[in-house]
Amino acid sequence: MKIIEKEFNALTGEETITERDLTDSEIAERQEAEAKATAKAQLQADAQAAKAALLERLGITEEEAKLLLS
Repeated sequence: MKIIEKEFNALTGEETITERDLTDSEIAERQEAEAKATAKAQLQADAQAAKAALLERLGITEEEAKLLLS
């Protein structure tokens, strides 16, 4: 993967565009961030499924549950 960096010098009006490869540490950070995002999405999906299962077991809708908790 390539990184494109754009620098703009406000004094001279000069714009410099640099394209480079990711460093090993940037690759590791990116993979770690992707793993965290995947784990977070899975946790949210699990929580939503558990909530839906509970509402089904209770035999009430989400709106009814909100009314009970308000």
